[in-house]
Amino acid sequence: MNKITQVINLLKKEFPGLKPVPSKSDPLDVLIATMLSQNTTDKTSYIAFENLKVNFKNWDDVMNAPITKIKDSIRVCGLTNQKSASIQMMLLQMKKKYKRLSLEFLRGKSDPEIYDELLQYNGVGYKTISCMLAFSLGRDVFPVDTHVHRVSNRLGLAAASIPDKTFAQLKDSIPKGKKFLLHTLLIRFGRKICRSKNPLCGKCVLYALCEFKDKELYAGSNNAEPKENNFIILEHI
Repeated sequence: MNKITQVINLLKKEFPGLKPVPSKSDPLDVLIATMLSQNTTDKTSYIAFENLKVNFKNWDDVMNAPITKIKDSIRVCGLTNQKSASIQMMLLQMKKKYKRLSLEFLRGKSDPEIYDELLQYNGVGYKTISCMLAFSLGRDVFPVDTHVHRVSNRLGLAAASIPDKTFAQLKDSIPKGKKFLLHTLLIRFGRKICRSKNPLCGKCVLYALCEFKDKELYAGSNNAEPKENNFIILEHI
């Protein structure tokens, strides 16, 4: 049994009853929600997404709105100038290219074709596209966010400096049909146990498999468990 399969099996016991099933939400909604979630919490980015839905009738209205109105709607999630500009420019470019603001046509394209199509837009990277593929198109892909990147490298599943490189190293190594499941498990595990600061190594079910150089140090500490934080924005779009 390879290491990735061992990790999946152990984390399924850590989070019993978790049966993540990719949804079939609107792909443009998921793409924009993922852009909003960068460098902030899922809860604040969800508020920003809902603000856009309340303050604008559709994405065409966002495309044509004064940038200040977009900024006001998404201010809660941070990086307001960058995100508002990227979203509006993307919508303008999509409207010009596709004649309407819909990405439903992507359902008929392969994963590589979709990556090639969407990487042209500023603010849209591999993680953003992977999230859309999983949470909108129901594809078995492996989005790599900050939690997935951190845990994967501490475990020695990858040796990468940034999430995109972790994605490149792991995307073809995960057993077929298990990529989305592993993504969801690692997010929850990264929030609950394998935290960025003060990880709970003494309570880690993956301790024997882990290659984190400081695990013995943290295993001997008495860090308190954080409040439950299992809200994942894309499960609610």
